[in-house]
Amino acid sequence: MTTFLELGIDQDMVDALAKEGIVDAFPIQEQTIPLAITGQDIIGQAKTGTGKTFGFGLPLLQRIGENPEPGVQALIVVPTRELAVQVYEDLELASSGRAATVVPIYGGKAYEGQIEQLKAGAQIVVGTPGRLLDLSNQRLLDLSKVREMVLDEADKMLDLGFLADIEKLFSKTPEKRHTMLFSATMPGTIVTLARRFMSNPVHIRATDPDEGAAQANIEHIIYRAHSLDKDEVIGRILQAEGRGKTVIFMRTKRAAAKLQEELNDRGFNAASVHGDLNQDQRERAMASFKSGKKDILIATDVAARGIDVDDVTHVINHTVPDDEKTYLHRVGRTGRAGREGIAVTFVDWDDLHKWALINKALEFGVDEPVETYSSSPHLFADLNIPEGSKGRLKATPVKETAPRNGSRRSSGDREKKDGQREGGERRNRTRTRSSNPRGEGRHESHGAGRSAQDKALGNASAEAGVEQATGEAGEAPRRRRRRRRGGANSGGAEGGSNAGAGSAEAPAQDA
Repeated sequence: MTTFLELGIDQDMVDALAKEGIVDAFPIQEQTIPLAITGQDIIGQAKTGTGKTFGFGLPLLQRIGENPEPGVQALIVVPTRELAVQVYEDLELASSGRAATVVPIYGGKAYEGQIEQLKAGAQIVVGTPGRLLDLSNQRLLDLSKVREMVLDEADKMLDLGFLADIEKLFSKTPEKRHTMLFSATMPGTIVTLARRFMSNPVHIRATDPDEGAAQANIEHIIYRAHSLDKDEVIGRILQAEGRGKTVIFMRTKRAAAKLQEELNDRGFNAASVHGDLNQDQRERAMASFKSGKKDILIATDVAARGIDVDDVTHVINHTVPDDEKTYLHRVGRTGRAGREGIAVTFVDWDDLHKWALINKALEFGVDEPVETYSSSPHLFADLNIPEGSKGRLKATPVKETAPRNGSRRSSGDREKKDGQREGGERRNRTRTRSSNPRGEGRHESHGAGRSAQDKALGNASAEAGVEQATGEAGEAPRRRRRRRRGGANSGGAEGGSNAGAGSAEAPAQDA
């Protein structure tokens, strides 16, 4: 491996990177840095996670000097807010021993702080096209002295419809400038853009031409899964041996928020990044994931390019991506910096046609994904999940009527509640007997084989329960009970006739 010092990077930046354990250069950096330092225009083609940021960032910092004059001299254009933050942080690290100031410019944040930094003389701007043009049109961002310009993730910017904005930004910079363009793919529009705005660029491809489109150090596992079982499957995958930071991609922001709530309820430590969150919330979620406070990040595709974390071990596609490019962008969050990674993709029955196109484009050879459930033995074997693992780290909380610990109900309160409940049950039994004085079908309510004495005691207990429960409810209820008692307990013909009358009257009174 070649060190940054051997590539010609100044000692102060080499030392700043070494403090973070960054010493050896990646292939894209080895090929890019020596040429970029000389001012050669470069088209760099490399996949996400191969070290492009330092590939253009270190030469850029070195070319503007240790103590540059105030004013924007370097402009780095990126497609997403998350990527703007990531590039800003990398350049802040590398320039920590220099007087150069780096400022991130992107939407979702207040203008005031960004404007203040520009007025204070920031020399390096990292931003998204929309906010950059907005400030430039307001004459708050002066691009007339830009000497270094970088387009990062150019293909993504084209996908997002930023071509016109990029051309306007180029038109606001001097014709004589050093330009570097980086892209994972090289469609015709990118080539045309390079020809218009670059001077004799050198095309650098950092990947092996014989390597397939999918990274060789990522294990791709494809399952046909049922939507109602996915949460449980994910919960078990998250308990796989050796699992580190994990990114789960969702199709919609609502689904992302719902899964975060579900996983946190199951005892996992999850954060989310999606369109319903404001920029501060998204940045906090990313920061907690990078620092390790949260080891699961749930994201929609809008955040995919900004997740630049080297130690992601697993990527889970909750639903199959729309095409092979999106698939590669998602799974590119793992297997970074030479590490190995695992990408698990769930294919719904309705999305088999999408998977067929991805499978053909990336030559996976998985025409029919294996049907998989949370109990499938091959799930445990494929992902090294310990036997007996369930998709939950803690039991679902049981909602209790009584407060816990110091605020428990007194024993008197509990006895009172129990008495009321018992009285209610006895009232129900009393009504049953009143409407059926001759005893037909009583075995259904009170059990077969009960003796006559037990029945009598039961009647007496029921009446006592009614009196206890009703208290001083008034004279009318007591008269009803006397009539019922006479009908239920008196013998002879007169008792039978009274009983019949009682049974006829009781429903009317109850009504």
